[in-house]
Amino acid sequence: MEDFLNKIICGDCLEVMKKLPDKSVDLVVTSPPYNLKNSTGNGMKCGKGGKWSNAALIDGYATYDDCMPYDEYCEWQKQCLSEMWRLLNENGAIFYNHKWRVQNGLIQDRHEIVGGFPVRQIIIWRRKGGINFNSGYFLPTYEVIYLIAKKGFSLAPKANRYGDVWEFTQELNNSHPAPFPVALIDRIISSTNSKVVLDPFMGSGTTAVVAQGLKRDFIGIEISKEYCDLANIRLERNKIESEVAKFHQPTLF
Repeated sequence: MEDFLNKIICGDCLEVMKKLPDKSVDLVVTSPPYNLKNSTGNGMKCGKGGKWSNAALIDGYATYDDCMPYDEYCEWQKQCLSEMWRLLNENGAIFYNHKWRVQNGLIQDRHEIVGGFPVRQIIIWRRKGGINFNSGYFLPTYEVIYLIAKKGFSLAPKANRYGDVWEFTQELNNSHPAPFPVALIDRIISSTNSKVVLDPFMGSGTTAVVAQGLKRDFIGIEISKEYCDLANIRLERNKIESEVAKFHQPTLF
């Protein structure tokens, strides 16, 4: 585990997770690619036809085009969840952020992916703001977080006071096309007693940055070197800012 703790590992998440021992993490917080470019109505064919300002995902991610046949995509995600589940200890949980959508008149509620796992709760993340350039749709304003938990999982003291609809503004100052809001990840991690947090789709490093700030260990996996570099820059900046803040704290006598 020393080779993985508090590091961003650049590589394929399935291959990296298979190198980790059983029951070695307490919490998984992640949001996989949504397979958006394999979509019948996402409006991503043109920069002004999308449902997002500037259609940031129109070209996919840095080294991943986010376009797989649906059956293959579901099988891949089930394999990923199976590895995450293997890595969880008996008190652990997975917070799996995904998105429902309609394709050819049929609802994809992600049951094809999460159906074989013990989903304990569905949390709605309501996103503040947004711009809709497509007159055929109401503005999309929410995503879904599946809480998939081992039997021994429980929340940190008083965390159960939160409802199951969370409202957070999308992250704006981030070059990644689909970053987690820091406040959302802080809500998740601080609501648990986890010591080791895994994000196998680390992206720009938000899960690692929040875990570091909360004094938790983290393991980040990301296939894109560009995003790995961005995550490491954020971690180093976060560490420096924490040291500066500590230095400027008043001394109590």
